Amino acid sequence: MDNSDRNNDKNVDFIRQIIAEDIKNGKHSAPVTRFPPEPNGFLHIGHAKSICLNFGIAEENNACCHLRFDDTNPSKEEAAYVESIKKDVQWLGYEWGDNLFFASDYFDRLYDYAVELIRQDKAYVCDLSAEEIREYRGTLTETGKESPYRNRAIEENIALFHEMKEGKFETGSHVLRAKIDMASPNLNMRDPVIYRILKVDHHRTGSKWCIYPMYDYTHCLSDAIEGITHSLCTLEFEDHRPLYDWFLDTLKTPCHPRQIEFARLNLTYTVMSKRKILQLVTGCHVTGWNDPRMLTISGLRRRGYTPASIRNFCSEIGIGKKESWIDMGVLENSVRNDLNDTAPRVMGVLDPLKVIITNYPPEESEEIEAQNHPQKPEMGTRRIPFSREIYIERSDFMEDPPKKFFRLGPGREVRLRYAYFITCVSVIKDKDTGVVREIHCTYDPTTYGGNAPDGRKVKGTIHWVSAAHALSCEVRLYDRLFAVENPDADKEVDFKEHLNTDSLTVLTNCLVEPSLRQTAAGTSLQFERQGYFCLDIEDSKPDHLVFNRTVGLRDSWAKAQG
Repeated sequence: MDNSDRNNDKNVDFIRQIIAEDIKNGKHSAPVTRFPPEPNGFLHIGHAKSICLNFGIAEENNACCHLRFDDTNPSKEEAAYVESIKKDVQWLGYEWGDNLFFASDYFDRLYDYAVELIRQDKAYVCDLSAEEIREYRGTLTETGKESPYRNRAIEENIALFHEMKEGKFETGSHVLRAKIDMASPNLNMRDPVIYRILKVDHHRTGSKWCIYPMYDYTHCLSDAIEGITHSLCTLEFEDHRPLYDWFLDTLKTPCHPRQIEFARLNLTYTVMSKRKILQLVTGCHVTGWNDPRMLTISGLRRRGYTPASIRNFCSEIGIGKKESWIDMGVLENSVRNDLNDTAPRVMGVLDPLKVIITNYPPEESEEIEAQNHPQKPEMGTRRIPFSREIYIERSDFMEDPPKKFFRLGPGREVRLRYAYFITCVSVIKDKDTGVVREIHCTYDPTTYGGNAPDGRKVKGTIHWVSAAHALSCEVRLYDRLFAVENPDADKEVDFKEHLNTDSLTVLTNCLVEPSLRQTAAGTSLQFERQGYFCLDIEDSKPDHLVFNRTVGLRDSWAKAQG
């Protein structure tokens, strides 16, 4: 793929500066990075930042980035999550080639490394319960207390660890801990657990193992085994870096990757915790991981976000060392800007109001030529049927319009997009409710294409569809899932209390022009004057079109807050 769209005018962040310096000094000939997701859920927009960073650095240096699954907790992992993650990475435009790995690929080697730590008297089997280990660990102001099992003989530890592997003990009865320093000011160095008993089948290794390594132990050794040069992770792992280095130094691995931390993505009007996202899914607050209101990558894809818009967003927010908040509007503007350039224009009416053009021949129709993109003639044109009866947007008509309302009203003349000037001559209302049922208009046949030969001007242009030819469809208007900027701000209130009750509005009587009949699922379009929409990839069928609103033409939230 051409990388020019990813690198133009990009500020060189501190991580890229470090890597460039390492290459310049001959420390590495090229970087080897990795993206290491846990297959216990779907990826979200925060993961996209890491994907773009790791794979982007590899591409910029003609190097490689590994996709490695940290599959060390089989109780929460599924093969389906593995496939969804692979799909998301590829959809974003990245490939790992032959560099697809799993932590489970290294279970035998990790076990051998653990035995080596025991032989060095740097690890021991501990019988304390999880609660007791927490109590013995101490606090930030109080040093920890050594486990009564800390000074077991090396051979006894080897034998016990082997019995753990063979399933001789129950879950939670024994763990393997690194022997470091219970008085360390860094709590991560106070004899951390590196193996626990978990009698659960693994989605790749089956029942072969009943002990599984912990993340801090697994991650650094997997990096070393794969020859990773720069292990990029978010700031919460900064305090884990001494442990990362301790394992590699103690085991004298031939490769010692450098861990570098960067600020994670904090985005307003959402939650970035995978645990909380799971609550939304399992609690049926959304329709699933790919609900278009979700900021999972699959949800964004279904809503109509493009890979380029997400890559551009990640590039725009940059990579920093300090935590900060990004307004949701930045993400929305990213897809708005991308679709403004790439999305074909069509006409759709979401709240139809019938218009009868009384002086148009009843049995006739014609085809109007329309541009697919007014600023891009290379995108071509299409033919739209026009007839005596059309539908317009109900909001484009007012019986008693205010001074600055330039659309249709009694006695007013407006332009139909690409077609003719029409003038409202009468209004038909429902006798019982008084609601406007239809409008009668006349048209000027000399104004074809939207221009009057006598030079008269109209201030209003409205969109329309032919009543006899339009396709009915369902339109889903999606909004932000949460009604407040930071749903997690008040720890005393359940974040789900802040869900936006208006995050989804379903319109079932919408009409679109017939050119959309053969539209492929996932296609993005601009409904003129309405916003950007995507044909839903899950629910849309040839006989029941479903469009999701990706984003409006303008930032309505910013306007509302202003």
